[in-house]
Order: sequence, then C-alpha cells, then structure tokens
Amino acid sequence: MTNDSISQRKADHLSVVLNEDVGFRRTNLLECVQLEHCALPELDLDQVDTKTNFFGKLLSAPLMITSMTGGAEHTAELNATLAAAAGHAGIAFSVGSQRVMLEKPETVRDFAVRGRIPDGVLLGNIGAQQLLEYRPEQIKSLTELIEADGLCIHLNPAHELTQAAGERKFSGHLQAIRACVEVLEGRVLVKETGNGILPRVASQLATAGVKYIDVSGAGGTSWPRVEFHRQSAVLEQGLATALGDWGLPTAVCTLGARQTCPYDVKVIASGGIENGLDVARAVAVGADIAGFARSILRTMDGKTGPGPAEFIAGVIHQLKAVMLLTGCQDLSELRTVRRMYTGELQDWLNQCSWLQTAK
Repeated sequence: MTNDSISQRKADHLSVVLNEDVGFRRTNLLECVQLEHCALPELDLDQVDTKTNFFGKLLSAPLMITSMTGGAEHTAELNATLAAAAGHAGIAFSVGSQRVMLEKPETVRDFAVRGRIPDGVLLGNIGAQQLLEYRPEQIKSLTELIEADGLCIHLNPAHELTQAAGERKFSGHLQAIRACVEVLEGRVLVKETGNGILPRVASQLATAGVKYIDVSGAGGTSWPRVEFHRQSAVLEQGLATALGDWGLPTAVCTLGARQTCPYDVKVIASGGIENGLDVARAVAVGADIAGFARSILRTMDGKTGPGPAEFIAGVIHQLKAVMLLTGCQDLSELRTVRRMYTGELQDWLNQCSWLQTAK
C-alpha cells in the first residue's frame, strides 16, 4: 500500500468516525455493574485521590486517550491538541498508527508531541502486522524518534478482514510481539481495536511478557461498521454488515483479563467509555486504566460543547464524585467496593466458565 493510499484511508477513517453512525448496536455492559451507594461516606470530595502509576510515571487519574488513526492530513494537529490536553490533565496519551513513519520518515513531525506532554506518559503505536514486516530495532525506533515511554501494538483482525486491501494472514504475531517486548525491555502495551480480548488471549500475551493489555471491548466504535461506509466491494461490504456487532463486551473482557493475568499486568478497559461513571465501573471490575477515543475526538469537531481539556476535567470530576458516593477515598478501595452484576452481564457470568470466579 502506498503512503498516499495509507493517508487517504486514515483520513476516511476520521471522517467516518465523526460523521457516521458507527457505534455498536449493543452496549459494553458496564451499565450492568451496579456499585453500592454509601449515604454516609465520611469523606470530603477534595480528599478523593485518583492518582495511579502507569509506565513508571504518576497519572492524576486512571485515564488514557487511546490510539486513533494516524497518517491522515490532520494527524499533526490531532496529536498535538490531544497530547496537550492529556499533558495538562496529567493522563496518558497514545498517538495513532506510526506505520506511515516506517515508509516515510519525514512524517515523524506529525507524531513528535513530547513537547506537548513533557512529563506525562506518551506512547507510540503500530499494528501487529508491521512487526512481521520490519526488524524489531526499526519498531523500537518509533518510540525513540518521538521520545515515547512505550509502544502500543494493535490487534485488529476483524477490521482488516472488512477492508478490500486489508490483511488476510495473521499467523506469527505472538512470536513477533514477544521479540518486540524483549527489544523494548517490557515497555509494550498490546490492544484490540474494539472487538475485545479473551482471557485466553490475555494469558498468552502475559506469558509472552506483555505487562500492559488493553482489552478494547465491544460497545464503542465498530471498525467493521466504519469500513461499511468506505467499501464499494460487495464481498467486503457484506462482511462489514455481518460483523458490525462482532466481539466481546468491555465489561466481560475486563473481568476476564483481571482474573487471568498476574497482578503485575496492567489491564486497560476501553470500548464505549463515555464518562466518569463508566471509568469507576471499569476500575471496580478490574481495570487499572480506562481508555477512550471517539468520545474525546467528538469534542474536536468545532461544534458547541466542551473541548478536549474540558471533557477530560469533567470525566475526572465525575469519577471523584462516584468514588465519594461509594465511600472510596482512593482507587485501591474502589477496586474492592461492593457491587452487583445485573442483566446481560450476569448471563455472561452464569454461562462462561472463565468468568465464574467473578460472581
């Protein structure tokens, strides 16, 4: 694929995500996590502590702006604006896919945003397929060139299959990830792109040395549905329609990953995270960090409403309020707060053997 076609595809992705109905028709099931209300918290709001450690640095809240599409015309502006908002709020930020940098090195300027987030957690990003096409040292350079703290590797088989020119071969990725973990000395986050990570897959990644796993479950943006709006080929368009709601809900994936992975593995819950209540519920079921993408991207469309910085501040304020209302002073207490699982999530718990211990 040429650099020009990569850039056009990325630009199409941004446009479709912002302007079309590309959400899942079902939820991430976090609304099925009911947290116990405490009417007598004996706690002041300014005593609530949301700080946490991530990639060896302290975040003000367990939040991350996750990877959005990279290589489009407005990549530099997108990365700079969001990195500045993340830096101001003290949360983590990952740039979009740096694939274009491997083929067109001068585009490093579009991703070099360390100056916008000088002391915060900044992560690079590349697809698992590129690990097979380039040497580990070349992949490592993606972090070095932008002074990133680590690298996100994204897994997206459902998305690739719904692209006419997408990948069709997915073997060898686990070994390539293991090699990347070694050369980057563990500074690797592996993520899905909206269809979820099974506990079995999370366990494979942890065994390969991955210490950061973003389950990126179903319930947010559906990338097969995004591709439906881009495709003219009947075969891929039909597949995109069929797979529009494919995947495992975020709540299910988060519960499963936390049960399966050692506790030194950080679990990131993304996929349909919209507000501070979603974040609190995600943390309560096992997430160390909650990630969001489309919800903050929508704040950059120039329409009335909060901008990125205001959106993040609102999410943190909502998270603190929920923590107070559950009587939790810090995140460690939130992870053990009493809760009840209802509706479809309870059905998952009843029927999936790998979720039984969460009941």
